[in-house]
Amino acid sequence: MTPEQIALVQDSFARVAPIAPQAGEAFYARLFEIAPEVRPMFKSDVTEQAGKLMTTLGVVVKGLTDLPKIVPVAENLARGHVAYGVKPDHYAPVGAALIDTLAAGLGEAFTPDVQAAWEEAYATLSGVMIAAAYPKENVA
Repeated sequence: MTPEQIALVQDSFARVAPIAPQAGEAFYARLFEIAPEVRPMFKSDVTEQAGKLMTTLGVVVKGLTDLPKIVPVAENLARGHVAYGVKPDHYAPVGAALIDTLAAGLGEAFTPDVQAAWEEAYATLSGVMIAAAYPKENVA
């Protein structure tokens, strides 16, 4: 990621942070809409999970300026999610739900450049997470 992309992600996340609980719940609502098959992985009330998501996202966003520090955290998180039934193909709808949630939450501030920066950030981190959690599936 370029420094400009990192700044766009961090600045836009700062705008979402004040509505973090609502954004987290909106994320899960969208995720369950586009990927209903993941719903059974979650408790009936995702309020607590939404809070964890937003906290983790905040740590990751802040850490984008020092990827070597957040990569091991992301890798451990991904390995832990395997026990919940998360598969590599679940990462795409999660990314789509994240982008849709940000677009809704940021409105006009979600410019094409902001979207591209978030897509790059998610692609980078989800790639790291998938490689860590499913190493045998990444061997050519």
